[in-house]
Amino acid sequence: MAARPSEGRPRPAPRLARPERREQILDAATRAFARTGYAATGLDDIAAEADITRVLLYRHFDSKSDLYRAVLDRACTRVGDTVGTDFDGNSIASLLRAAANDPDGFRVLFRHAVREPEFRDVIDTIRSASTEIAETHLAAVIPEGPWRTWAATLLPTLTLEAVIAWLDAGQPDPDHAADRIGHLVGAAIRAAQADPGSPFVP
Repeated sequence: MAARPSEGRPRPAPRLARPERREQILDAATRAFARTGYAATGLDDIAAEADITRVLLYRHFDSKSDLYRAVLDRACTRVGDTVGTDFDGNSIASLLRAAANDPDGFRVLFRHAVREPEFRDVIDTIRSASTEIAETHLAAVIPEGPWRTWAATLLPTLTLEAVIAWLDAGQPDPDHAADRIGHLVGAAIRAAQADPGSPFVP
């Protein structure tokens, strides 16, 4: 039997307005990068994930680097819109909500981008701002000195890693996850406050 003319050919992508197509590509790229990271993910992988041709992908992004940067920028915006720019009693819960709303974007931003020297500026900016905020809040409970600096540097990383681990564990007990991570953060703060000559009691 002769093959129908459409068999063996890629099906044409449905027509979308340019902003919608860009979002579709960003969604697909975020999923692909979250699975395998920047270096191991090719544009062909992303085109296949989006169910479009590579030619169509190039109409929206000049390169893989350009696309990755756009994925990071969107993830940053989403986290910022949910969490805000200050730290308060709801900040951990807000961070968990941001991660749950966009788990792939969160993983790309805080797991993968940190390993890519070309994109470290994005993470370094976030961590620098987070460290400054932590330093300001810790001033009330930890004397000025190296242990306050240690705690201010540690807490943003500790919190982000705890949230990523929560995602990887399947987002257990979302109603109490913020409290559990808060206990972890509190333990780190108490460690920085502790008399080094006495045993630490959590």
